[in-house]
This record gives sequence, C-alpha cells and structure tokens, in this order.
Amino acid sequence: MQTKVLLSIRPDFAERIFDGSKRYEFRRVLFRSESVTTIVVYASSPVKRVIGEFTVGGILKLRKQALWERTKDHAGIEKRYFDLYFAGRCTAFAIKVSSPERYPAPIALEHAFNFSRPPQSFRYVL
Repeated sequence: MQTKVLLSIRPDFAERIFDGSKRYEFRRVLFRSESVTTIVVYASSPVKRVIGEFTVGGILKLRKQALWERTKDHAGIEKRYFDLYFAGRCTAFAIKVSSPERYPAPIALEHAFNFSRPPQSFRYVL
C-alpha cells in the first residue's frame, strides 16, 4: 500500500524544491513506515498552505558529515544552516526529491485534509 506523508517545510525551502535547486529534504526525525512514496508539502508560516507534492526518490540515513558530502551539491541550503539544524545529532536523514509537482493553486490545510493544525514534523495522510 502506498502512503503519503504531509511535511511542514519553510516556504523558502519549499520554493527551492519546486524550482529544482533543492533535491533533498533534510529531517532530524523520519517517519517509520517504509511504504511512504509521496511527500505532500505544507509551506509553513507565512504561507500556511499545501502547495504541492513530490515522490520519495530514496532516503539516506548517514552520519552528518557523510550526508553533507553526499548531498551538498543539491542540498538547497548552506552548510551553516545544515550544521545548525543537525546540531547535537550524530545521524541525519535526507529524503531525495523526485518528480516535484506544484499544485495550480495553494490549498488551505482544512480543505486538503480533515484537520486544520499543521504537523510539527510530519503526519500520515490519505
């Protein structure tokens, strides 16, 4: 069974996903289900809308430095931000962005799904 996950992503990072300059979405905590095939993108404040989705092209779980070396050319973020985001962590995750698709118009969360509070990290959706 294919599963979708809703991720809250900063608007500037979400834009980079859809313009192709950010090919990895970094996470400190990752969903456990191996059946996740699609990531639905919720652009956090000030946008506060579901703006598109992408296919999971793979998941990397590596030590921080190894992950940076592997993804830096398409990270869409600066090394400084990467280091701050993963401060205190030994292991880091990256979701490979494949086939990003921006929706024709942003959708309010409550219209896209049957809830109105965005996830702090992620939430499984249908």
